[in-house]
Amino acid sequence: MKAARAAIDKAGGDVVFTARTEGFIRGRPDLEETIRRLKAFADAGADCLYSPGIKTREQIEATVKAVGGKAINFLNSGAFDFTVNDLAGMGVRRMSVGGTLARVAMDAFIKSARAIASEGKFDSFGGVITNAELNKFFSDDRKTF
Repeated sequence: MKAARAAIDKAGGDVVFTARTEGFIRGRPDLEETIRRLKAFADAGADCLYSPGIKTREQIEATVKAVGGKAINFLNSGAFDFTVNDLAGMGVRRMSVGGTLARVAMDAFIKSARAIASEGKFDSFGGVITNAELNKFFSDDRKTF
């Protein structure tokens, strides 16, 4: 971690050095150990700290408090009943969704395909975004870069 921080500082540029600990997504959901690791990463020079798998307000707030002002990334991979404003109010400074948007799309795809196969119906096609709207969305988004 310290060597990576030194290399980033030497190279210069606009880099956010993010360090993550994966206990919660690897079957070891130990908040104390997670916080210990995040503090060590912060001490070694990480700009942003990331612990995918924490989900409760208590876990988020404890993590934010423990790292003393360093940016925290929260992986919102489910319907945890938090808004962007809720998370910002807890001190989260970076929010990500991982592969969740892709899973939402695949879930809709599978439900629609199953309805076609089992019921012979295309009802799930109602109300979906048109090709023109989709193209406009991506075209407008591209213009912002």
